[in-house]
Amino acid sequence: MNQLSNHIESLIFVSDRAIDRKQIKSALEQALEVNVKEEDLEQSLEDLKAKFVGDSHSFELVEISGGFQFMTKGAYHNTIGQFLKQSNRKRLSKAALETLALIAYKQPVIKSEMEKIRGVGCDYSIQKLLEKELIEIKGRSDGPGRPLLYVTSDKFMDYFGLKSTKDLPQLKELAKPDDQIGEPAPIEEEKQNLIQNVSNTEEE
Repeated sequence: MNQLSNHIESLIFVSDRAIDRKQIKSALEQALEVNVKEEDLEQSLEDLKAKFVGDSHSFELVEISGGFQFMTKGAYHNTIGQFLKQSNRKRLSKAALETLALIAYKQPVIKSEMEKIRGVGCDYSIQKLLEKELIEIKGRSDGPGRPLLYVTSDKFMDYFGLKSTKDLPQLKELAKPDDQIGEPAPIEEEKQNLIQNVSNTEEE
């Protein structure tokens, strides 16, 4: 593997979120003081993907949220899930998940529309989701009073392992497989809860 791939690997490794091609290229050119060709960048990324495909690594390089990030492979999710449970990882409340589900599938959406569907106020849930940076404000609606519009953030994509909103599960995918073995890891369970809340709002 060439040295360029090693430099890219180090950048992705230290980043706390997905890093895109533009960021990678800029960092490389400033650090190495060379012009990085697009084809060399793409080849190095492909080399990195291939490097972590085998069983000798517990993680892999994936492209999500418009960038690249190292993520653990599915075979190790249960082990990680047990550790997260032991670490008392704080998970999203049911109210927050319901609100997040509405924003994810109906974005951009205003607060009053969410409250109409849920039947309760969403102020607290929206505030918590903003604090966790899972959602963000994307301008204002043209309606009366010009209320704020809410959308999911890049951190939401990272959190649920999505490349884009097009990767959100469709309603036909919501059914839980009958042959599922064991309990899902916490993050997988939150994904199931998220899409189940979407299913409930779609039925109303």
